[in-house]
Amino acid sequence: MEAIHFDTITSFCHAVRAAAQSALARGTRTLLCADRDFADWPLDDPELLEALGGHLRRPGCRLILLAEHFDGMQRGHPRFTQWRSAWSHAIDARTPELPPPDGLHALLLDDGPTVLEAHRRDPPRGRAEQNAAAAAAARDRIDACLQRSVPGWPLRPLGL
Repeated sequence: MEAIHFDTITSFCHAVRAAAQSALARGTRTLLCADRDFADWPLDDPELLEALGGHLRRPGCRLILLAEHFDGMQRGHPRFTQWRSAWSHAIDARTPELPPPDGLHALLLDDGPTVLEAHRRDPPRGRAEQNAAAAAAARDRIDACLQRSVPGWPLRPLGL
């Protein structure tokens, strides 16, 4: 994957698809996606869901979602919401106990050099690339937030 700069919702969605496909083609074990609420992500894209399903079929592979809240997921991404029930054993949806000091912007990381990072939210501005140093730096920035996170999106709501 060549570096992709994005500065619109459309180019951001293209960059997410390209970064995810690149990481999955590389055979990554863990894919981490972080955002305030995933509102702008192309999570209902059938091709992306198929690729993620193929990834999660492999033993030991997982998808980590980190968001400040998942309130709008069912309404904004109904296909993804339904799809995730089949993969709940490999999807870890988490919420940070304390929001990061600079906010939670779009971030996609694998366990290798793939990194997509938005430096601005509205509209999303940033880049996706294969850069081991940038991926390691992003991992270091998000690690403390991830370590101090709790399960954040139950498969089935509690109560009646």
